[in-house]
Amino acid sequence: MKSTHYKTWSLLGLMVSVTTLSGCFDNTDNTSATAQQSAVTDSGRLRLAMLQPPRSGLTPLSDDAFKLSRWSTAETLTVLDKDGQLQPALAKQWEQISPTQWRFELRPEVTFHDGESLTAVSVVNALQAATQASPKPRILDGVDLTIKADGDNAVLVTSKVADPLLAQRMTSPQLAILSPNAYGKNGIINPIKAGTGPFVLTKIQGTSGATLDRYDHYWGDKAQASGIDVSFVPDGIARAAALRTNNADIVEAIPVSQAPLLDPALVHEVPMPRTNTLYLNTKRGVMKDPAMRAAVRDAINRQVIVNNVYEKRADIATGLLGPAIPWAAKLRHPVANPTKAGNPQGKTITLATFTDRTELPEVAVYLAQQLTQAGFNVKQDVREYSQIESDALAGKFDAFILSRATVLDSGDPVAYMYSDFACNGSFNIAQLCQANIDQALHKASQLPAGKERQAAIMAAERLILKSDAAIPMLHERVIQGESLQVKGALRDPRERVLIDSATHLVDDNITTP
Repeated sequence: MKSTHYKTWSLLGLMVSVTTLSGCFDNTDNTSATAQQSAVTDSGRLRLAMLQPPRSGLTPLSDDAFKLSRWSTAETLTVLDKDGQLQPALAKQWEQISPTQWRFELRPEVTFHDGESLTAVSVVNALQAATQASPKPRILDGVDLTIKADGDNAVLVTSKVADPLLAQRMTSPQLAILSPNAYGKNGIINPIKAGTGPFVLTKIQGTSGATLDRYDHYWGDKAQASGIDVSFVPDGIARAAALRTNNADIVEAIPVSQAPLLDPALVHEVPMPRTNTLYLNTKRGVMKDPAMRAAVRDAINRQVIVNNVYEKRADIATGLLGPAIPWAAKLRHPVANPTKAGNPQGKTITLATFTDRTELPEVAVYLAQQLTQAGFNVKQDVREYSQIESDALAGKFDAFILSRATVLDSGDPVAYMYSDFACNGSFNIAQLCQANIDQALHKASQLPAGKERQAAIMAAERLILKSDAAIPMLHERVIQGESLQVKGALRDPRERVLIDSATHLVDDNITTP
């Protein structure tokens, strides 16, 4: 494992990244954003700059599914509205037949982008692929489902145990329904011309970009834009520059350091259920000792990080769930009898994070300073996410800084908490395994949506916080950039949708409502 010092790459690495990646946008003009907004592409195509490149070839069974969802090319049986309430999508209606079985009636006359018709058989095929995948999609952690057709236009989904949020699970982009032709041998899935949404994915340029065109046979409202041209730009400075110089119409995740440099009319701040958390390795190394984890907990000065790294565009965390989940704070109680901090006595730890989110390396610098002052000897390892994820999941670091979405999947925090903190969780970077936490998460998962479930979730949060396996530092706000010509871009706290049928470009000389 190679250690990388921040000062070395923060100046040189970012300069190289901007120079290299700016070629995606042909950055040749540094005039003001307002002056640049008069140029509108004649094609009516939306130019989108995204934060992270695909990690798994855009298979819907990975986190890449959220890209397919944000581009409105792949769709699910149900969706969540802005208030987290279930709405129909490919399923026009559903009902719970028993505690373990749900019936979903499919929307008629839906076609996949390759011309195949949406049928019960094709839905069964897609959902079975998800249940049989290894590893399973995060939304299916700890879930055992059986899917079968009920006639030609309905499917029955049966869980091994009662699942009160099964219909909400079906909203996860990782359970998108693709054409049977997309599913190949050995679990390989090809999403090109395989979805049902208003935009058809026609080309993937590796990790550099993707091309989508309007699908004229869409079952719903036809897309107003003629297509989407996607560029993957991990470097935040390059993404901001693309917006400033009118080389992108919509830009994901503008770094907080870049927001003041942009025309305020182009910047939209969205509170989101995303927590910047320090995961500590409970299984091996220095952090196996609860007293050392407590020493880290007590050493962190969150206010300094919020003020200096996020320029006060974030909220100090008192728990895993932030202000984007309004009921959480009302039900949160202090952790009883927290572990007493030990003396680090010069113990050496490796602190790791990734470069894809521009703020995280700087967070690592401040954390390293704070932990050094507390008595630790801190080494840093900072890489691109695609190069560091496997090591993080394998528990090769003492501490790992992660920007983590907390309700991405079912609109409910239990899936995230199980994935990150259950013994069998698929994203358990902290290597945490405590029977009482597993029991608390199991209890919460069995309850229907409502106050009782919320209380059980917060009880599980208290146990996780008591372990000091995860130290929540702050809750982020996404900063989305939009050209003045963009109308109808979606500002979704859950980061599931970004462009839909109504998103389009207008000439700034035309008055719009």
